[in-house]
Amino acid sequence: MNFKKIELQNGQNTYIVVLDTNEEAFATLSAFATEQELTAASITAIGAFERATVGWFDFADRNYREIPVPKQCEVLSLVGDIATGDDGKASLHLHAVLGLEDGSTRGGHFLNGIVHPTLEATIVETPAHLHRRRQKDLGIALIEL
Repeated sequence: MNFKKIELQNGQNTYIVVLDTNEEAFATLSAFATEQELTAASITAIGAFERATVGWFDFADRNYREIPVPKQCEVLSLVGDIATGDDGKASLHLHAVLGLEDGSTRGGHFLNGIVHPTLEATIVETPAHLHRRRQKDLGIALIEL
């Protein structure tokens, strides 16, 4: 992974983060956000995975139903936000739309993906501190304003 930090005049920072082949995208982006001490940001990315998993949240089970994509796919859209989790580390909430060779798509909550050949992400800090707190009644963590 390589990155470049671009400082803007209004005090916000933008990071261009480029992941390499074989990196696991969710873990790499989470570690980057924690290392950079990002407490509030938006994230967008495009690229490709050799395989990935998205999910659909089942409220009855309070768990994500995994939707595996076990083959090469284009990252048509990876979007989400970064807040601080209950553990004090960066908490990412990402959704993805993945394109397959026949033009069909798979999409949902982004769980993991092995980069091949690259993933290019833009992370833009927001001038706030956001906290994501686990909601026991829902089984998921949501941003608390």
